[in-house]
Amino acid sequence: MGVKGNLKKEDLLSDLGISPFKERLPWIGPDLQTLRDTFASDELPDAYSSEIRIKVPPLKTRKAGGGFLVAYLDKPSSVSSINGLVLLLHGLGGSTRRRGLTRMASALVQSNFAVLKLNLRGSDPCRDFVDGTYAAECNSDLIPVLRRAREISYQLTEDYQSSKNIPVFGAGISLGGTILLNACMCDESLLDGLVCISSPLDLNECSSSIERPRNFIYQKWLLNRLIRQTLEDPFGVEEREKNALLINRKDKERKINDIRSFDNFITAPRWGYKDVGEYYAKASPFFSLIENKKSLPKTLFIQSKDDPWVPFLAAEKLMEKMKFSNNQMANQFIFTEKGGHNGFHGVKGCWGDQVVSKWLLSLKTI
Repeated sequence: MGVKGNLKKEDLLSDLGISPFKERLPWIGPDLQTLRDTFASDELPDAYSSEIRIKVPPLKTRKAGGGFLVAYLDKPSSVSSINGLVLLLHGLGGSTRRRGLTRMASALVQSNFAVLKLNLRGSDPCRDFVDGTYAAECNSDLIPVLRRAREISYQLTEDYQSSKNIPVFGAGISLGGTILLNACMCDESLLDGLVCISSPLDLNECSSSIERPRNFIYQKWLLNRLIRQTLEDPFGVEEREKNALLINRKDKERKINDIRSFDNFITAPRWGYKDVGEYYAKASPFFSLIENKKSLPKTLFIQSKDDPWVPFLAAEKLMEKMKFSNNQMANQFIFTEKGGHNGFHGVKGCWGDQVVSKWLLSLKTI
């Protein structure tokens, strides 16, 4: 069962043996689909997990620092076969503790993949081991991780007595997919396949979406998580940053009151951009893929049209542009009418997890 270029969504799902997505009660509508993992959890099998620390350099804008990112390797219990190693990345304000990520990891392990669950710079599990925070383009962190993942795959090849080298895949949830896309555009050989689920391709468009009045509570929740992670940095926060992050006692306001202003005061300068406009322009995969003709490994984009956070318009435009590119055979798109932001909670569990597992399995036959 190979994955063919330019397949329609229905043909691709049929090829994978998966039915089109349908919401299940009571998770009806974009917001309940998005929030389901906040309200409910799933019983998951115990994971055979081990901690791995990956050395990363300091941020360019800091004279000293650097340290380790913390990842967790989950292995399938079967010693007879292994289908690949999947580097799994969380989204904005998240970590490897998020329910959606742990459930996807479990689904992949059940399909005989090993899963390397990475905590990005600044997330809680690695807060004490590295300074700063991550960005949509943090290649100086991701490229060492991807190289380490390849080394782990060679060891797994020996451990599972595989006759061929075990492939290395990537799966990114929301901003995690954006980060993986930017890393792979530096070197498409870093991964043998990639899935991006509800991932922002145009950061300015995405920021405008989260700023809509309907998303006030979402933005406040995300912003509070980002501010907390930043202020809890044991390596310290610059006075300029602290003044922007904390509420001013005099006017009882703070300079950072939305995701865009957080990126302008914190993310952009930390990663060497002059302001949020330059950051959004240069770290948005859409523009690099279209204007600079960057190549990717075989990539699947999964996006819901009712996503309250990430508009699907950029992914739709990217699909249309790629129809005329030399790289069209490597990229596929699945758009659903419903599903929210990384929701896809269907009648047989999480439909998105099933698509990711089946699609990555299909790459083995190409």
